[in-house]
Amino acid sequence: MNLQDLRTLLEYHYWARDRMLKALDALTPEQFTRELGSSFTSIQDTLGHVYSAEWAWHQRWIGQSPKTQLPRETFPNVETVRKLWTQTEADVRAFTESLGEDGIHRVFEYKTLAGDPGSSAFWHMLQHMVNHGSYHRGQVTTLLRQIGRPAPESTDLIRFHRTR
Repeated sequence: MNLQDLRTLLEYHYWARDRMLKALDALTPEQFTRELGSSFTSIQDTLGHVYSAEWAWHQRWIGQSPKTQLPRETFPNVETVRKLWTQTEADVRAFTESLGEDGIHRVFEYKTLAGDPGSSAFWHMLQHMVNHGSYHRGQVTTLLRQIGRPAPESTDLIRFHRTR
């Protein structure tokens, strides 16, 4: 893994995120918060989980270890999530660039949300973050279909590469 590979993963991650958010723009508040019985109860909670996880990884990289995910009230609507996530995206990209080619192999010590100690190479954490987002975007797609709404445009990695 090298810095350019990580840049590409981030490009993919945020491209796919934007496609997902675009599909969520048309939801009513009731659809956004409706309890649907998935891993997280609603589209709101699933989106909040994905964003919170990304936010928590960035916090760990800058030396802070959150003890909880961000509360549901942080995510009242899609537009608020988009604004928060755009700022976190800028922070993640800047941090990644600040590490440079050699720094992506740096091992970070942190605590999990449960308070357990952890340590991982940066590039492992970033790969995990992107993979985690992909997993939960799939859940959001299923939730959209359950409420009769259209799925996002394809967020497949190969589609991303074809669009480049």
